[in-house]
Amino acid sequence: MRSTTILALTATVVLAACSSQKEPAEAAVAKVDAAYNEIHADAQQYAADQLQAVDASVKRLKDALANQNYRVVVSAAPSVASEIDALKSAVAEGKATAEATLAAAQSEWTDLSASVPPLVEKLQARVDQLTKTHKYPQGMDKAAFEAAKSGFESLKSEWTEAGSEFASGQAANAVRKARNAKAKAEELINTLQVQA
Repeated sequence: MRSTTILALTATVVLAACSSQKEPAEAAVAKVDAAYNEIHADAQQYAADQLQAVDASVKRLKDALANQNYRVVVSAAPSVASEIDALKSAVAEGKATAEATLAAAQSEWTDLSASVPPLVEKLQARVDQLTKTHKYPQGMDKAAFEAAKSGFESLKSEWTEAGSEFASGQAANAVRKARNAKAKAEELINTLQVQA
């Protein structure tokens, strides 16, 4: 009888201890979850590698809560919160880098969009002239002219794609294509002996 009473008392004390940890554990998980959800979307874009580790930590914390391991939750929550804070810092740094890259790309785009179209116009006039007269630059035959003409069509397509990408917010890709288009245009201006 006595051992039964002791067991009952022990069970009551354990239950009381567990239930006294339940509310702090639930509160800790709610706080961690809110902070995590707030940063999750940006973290996918700016700190994807670090996000995977935080994902795993948050899942372990939630699993511990679901398994009623309240003591584990309460002791692990501060560490997970620190991981989320570190993730927030990584996201802020990633955003700042992306914004600086975007600003540089937009500035370069402004220069390229001022310099490439006149080159394209000069090339178009030269290609039209050579197509009409069939008098190719010295050292160039019809096959070489057709190759240059094909290169010019490719350059125009690339320039158009660059403009579309820039308009849709992909400034870095647009600048890469625009640089390439400019290099091709300058090469063709030499090949086709376009007058300045």
